[in-house]
Amino acid sequence: MTSAIKEMPLWKWILLFLASLILAALLYGFGMAPMMYLGGIPMWIAALLVAPGMLWLYALFVRWFEKERPKDLPLNRCAAHTGLGLAVGLGFFCVVVWVMLVAGAYRFIDWGSSVIPILNAFFMFLIVAIGEEVMFRGVLFRWIDERWGFWWAIGISALVFGFVHITNNNATLWASIAIALEAGVLLGAAYKWAGTLWFPIGIHWAWNFAQGNIFGFAVSGENAGDSIMQAAISGPDWFTGGAFGAEASVVAAVAGTALGCWFIWKIVKKK
Repeated sequence: MTSAIKEMPLWKWILLFLASLILAALLYGFGMAPMMYLGGIPMWIAALLVAPGMLWLYALFVRWFEKERPKDLPLNRCAAHTGLGLAVGLGFFCVVVWVMLVAGAYRFIDWGSSVIPILNAFFMFLIVAIGEEVMFRGVLFRWIDERWGFWWAIGISALVFGFVHITNNNATLWASIAIALEAGVLLGAAYKWAGTLWFPIGIHWAWNFAQGNIFGFAVSGENAGDSIMQAAISGPDWFTGGAFGAEASVVAAVAGTALGCWFIWKIVKKK
């Protein structure tokens, strides 16, 4: 639908774009609903039901609404790109925590012992990653990119992604700006560079899980529950992220923005 998006009248593009966002939000809500009502079912079973369902609904949405097959969900790249994304997301937070460790803001205390809650969080964050990447990269970024170009897409999608987090618990203006810079730019550039949703889904998935359930920070203002590492986190909020989580720290903002800019450089170089 790329040529059709470019050639359609602006008023029609705006209406279809808004309709696409609404449908994507409904799809996200539809995908998340079973997580609220499947009480008693192990999270890994719920995830195995919900995750493929959300991706299938997105593919159906593209086929029905855009009259073509989704190009950003190639099955032959699922394992490789998701695995690469997981490695990037985990590596990113290892760097962030290492800087805080060296600065004395992060001090390891003990290993966690609660396996089941940590596994539940791992699968829960898969659902979060799929839902948000479908909405913000699969629809918002892609539609703007195909109509107006990469720079508009990366700027607008990053700002929107950052500032939807302003409604989260413990959110501040700086936290939203940091999310826009480090995550919005990085995930949009990763999506464009890879050409698949698998890559940003992997980054997003590992990002949340590593931050909350490996290193013990809050995740976007919410308590992530049990973590593999129990630590004492101290220091000014601008450096540690405070109650919002490490993603609101200047360390993560600088590292994430730098990584996003590296992907942008790769995209520009490839063009």
